[in-house]
Amino acid sequence: QVQLVESGGGSVQAGGSLRLSCAASGNIFSINAMGWYRQAPGKQRELVATITSGGSTNYADSVKGRFTISRDNAKNTVYLQMNSLKPEDTAVYYCNADQWILGEKYDYWGQGTQVTVSS
Repeated sequence: QVQLVESGGGSVQAGGSLRLSCAASGNIFSINAMGWYRQAPGKQRELVATITSGGSTNYADSVKGRFTISRDNAKNTVYLQMNSLKPEDTAVYYCNADQWILGEKYDYWGQGTQVTVSS
């Protein structure tokens, strides 16, 4: 089992910045990709950004150029630096990690952290 604990959410005005952190603990052996997803009220959960253990990144088009995902493998922590925030970025942000064990993939989720951007 892997536990993910997020921090760093909050309220900010449009144009502002926030930095989310997600620390993984437990059986962290062979965690591959970690990332962030978000879910706004009445909408489906969507990918924001992911990063593999090797550092390859992937971003949703809506956040490219504004958000940066990074990872500290020594601390088992992934970060999401969010700049130039917009009201449409308002959502609950969830940390995700996937782990491969004996050919099977396991997905883990954090409890979520609220990000609210006011205009």
